[in-house]
Amino acid sequence: QVQLVESGGGLVQAGNSLRLSCAASGRTFASYAMGWFRQAPGKGREFVAAISGSGGNTNYVGSVKGRFTISRDNAKNTVYLQMNSLKPEDTAVYYCAAAARYYIATYSEIQYDYWGQGTQVTVSS
Repeated sequence: QVQLVESGGGLVQAGNSLRLSCAASGRTFASYAMGWFRQAPGKGREFVAAISGSGGNTNYVGSVKGRFTISRDNAKNTVYLQMNSLKPEDTAVYYCAAAARYYIATYSEIQYDYWGQGTQVTVSS
């Protein structure tokens, strides 16, 4: 069992930055991939970024490449999402997820077993 708790969301103006954090407890953190997903109002949940168990490989959706960076600190059981140059279209609830059966940085939602409660990110224009 893995428990995930996100933090760091909020309201920011376009062009500014936010850093999301996700603290994990339970199974050995470094043995599985972690990901971030988001869901905007009226839309389905969308993959944002993923990172392998070691942190050596990452994967991003095209719309955030060059602006967002996913990282992890296995000593602190925490994964981060640094979001720079935020745009109004980044507004969504952001979810942290753990792919407990996978080590690689997978983008497939069905491969994620555990989810956090979500944190709201609102970007004003």
